[in-house]
Amino acid sequence: MVHLSWLLTQMEAQSSSGLVLSRKRRRESSTRDSEEGERLGKYPKCTVGLKNPAPFADELLPVDPKAYERVSMEEAKRGTRANRPVRVYADGIFDVFHSGHARALMQAKRLFPNTHLIVGVCSDDLTHKYKGFTVMNEDERYDAIRHCRYVDEVVRNAPWTLSPEFLIKHRIDFVAHDDIPYSSAGSDDVYKHIKDAGMFAPTQRTEGISTSDIITRIVRDYDVYVRRNLQRGYTAKELNVSFINEKKYHLQERVDKVKRKVRDVEEKSKEFVQKVEEKSIDLIQKWEEKSREFIGNFLQMFGPEGALKHMLKEGKGRMLQAISPRQSPNSSPTREERSPSPTFRLPFFTKTSPPPSPRPHHSGARGLRVLYLNSSFVPSVCVCKCM
Repeated sequence: MVHLSWLLTQMEAQSSSGLVLSRKRRRESSTRDSEEGERLGKYPKCTVGLKNPAPFADELLPVDPKAYERVSMEEAKRGTRANRPVRVYADGIFDVFHSGHARALMQAKRLFPNTHLIVGVCSDDLTHKYKGFTVMNEDERYDAIRHCRYVDEVVRNAPWTLSPEFLIKHRIDFVAHDDIPYSSAGSDDVYKHIKDAGMFAPTQRTEGISTSDIITRIVRDYDVYVRRNLQRGYTAKELNVSFINEKKYHLQERVDKVKRKVRDVEEKSKEFVQKVEEKSIDLIQKWEEKSREFIGNFLQMFGPEGALKHMLKEGKGRMLQAISPRQSPNSSPTREERSPSPTFRLPFFTKTSPPPSPRPHHSGARGLRVLYLNSSFVPSVCVCKCM
């Protein structure tokens, strides 16, 4: 009873949210295609998320199958009451669960305003018999589907072909799958009888990703992934690798390390050279600026009209003014204006004669007179008779 009440609560919460989102999708579908219509607007920071994984069908309390009545496509699209969601079934292998699987289940969940999504997962025996070997075992695939947010219920060991008894047991209204005919188990399309009964709801495949594509990538780059796991600590025995191949992979790993180191050194050297070039360009620019400034200052100081020339001219004028004599006056002074010159007698003109007789008014004398002319010392001997 606890499981049933919890399931009803989850169904009501999901149906109400699905109704709001479906109305929003209908409004946007007029301007966007089906792929863009799946991208809704922005959500608030706090979104309602599921806290528990989806339950398995065999763990739920049994429900009386007599109460089961299918809803039509028109009723499902119009919307059902909260306690009667449209039960949609989608099955598959779901090996290496990826975004293509999740998007298919999301489309199945959004088929109708109030949807209860049941997902059937085939067992290993059926899958290996009809499709091939899987990477994940059945328990891993069951658990992966349980933790997909769009899933409400998981059916383990799902049948390869859907029988009427299975549809009635799980009260399935519609079956969701892509519209491409799925030929298997001796049938051209295992969903043909579902389509004929009007219970088929088509979905779109996600191009570019599938389990086969992922396995193809791994097989194509087998050596890369083997070396990856050896580097992470897996043994050659766990990887089913021979001793010789193990040594080869280790050698390749060492060679790749050396290549990576060389590549790193080349990149660092390129960065260093680039930095040096940038710095050299800056230095050259600064040097050009400084050189222009230096040349300008040099010309200003030592040029034809520079400051040095003016300084030399001014210094030369001052030097000439300092060392040149004073100029003589234009006219010589008269006899009266001249200063009296001292007279003296030369010794070789003296005689031991008696002194001459005195004259009453005048006396004769011979002497020398020294004259100073134009500030030059020029001795002038003048023998004159003073009457």
